[in-house]
Amino acid sequence: MARLKIELPESFAFSVSIPVRITDLNYGGHVGNDTILSLLHEARVQFLLSRSYTEMNMEGVGLIMSDAAIEFKAELFHGEALKAYVTAGDFGRVGFNLYYKLVKGSEETIVAAGRTGMVCFDYSRKKPVPLPSKAMETLGT
Repeated sequence: MARLKIELPESFAFSVSIPVRITDLNYGGHVGNDTILSLLHEARVQFLLSRSYTEMNMEGVGLIMSDAAIEFKAELFHGEALKAYVTAGDFGRVGFNLYYKLVKGSEETIVAAGRTGMVCFDYSRKKPVPLPSKAMETLGT
C-alpha cells in the first residue's frame, strides 16, 4: 500500500508551544488523530496572529482550508511538551500551502508532519479570490 509522504521545508518561519490537554487523549491513551488536526489549526491561528492576520482577515480576504495531509510519526501523551513549527510556501494565484512539524521533548522527536492547502476566500460572495501580494510577502518571511 502506498503511504503519504510529506516533504517538509528545511527551515520554518515560526514556532509555538501548545499544551497537550487531558481531553486530547483518545481511548488508546495518546493524542488522537483528529486532535492532531486541531493542533495544526491552533498552530495556524498562532502563525497568522504573529503576522497580524486572522483566518477571516488577511489583507482584506478570508482563508478557507482546501485540503489537509498528516503523516503520523510518534505517539503524543498528556504532559509532554509539544512544539509546533509552521511555514508558508507554494504560493499560487489564489492560495498557498502551510507546512507543519509537531515535535516533542528536548530531542524534538517528530510527532507529525502536516500540510494544509489554504485558499483566499470571500465569505460574503462564497468565492475564491486572488492572493494579495502583500500577504504573500508577509507570510513568506
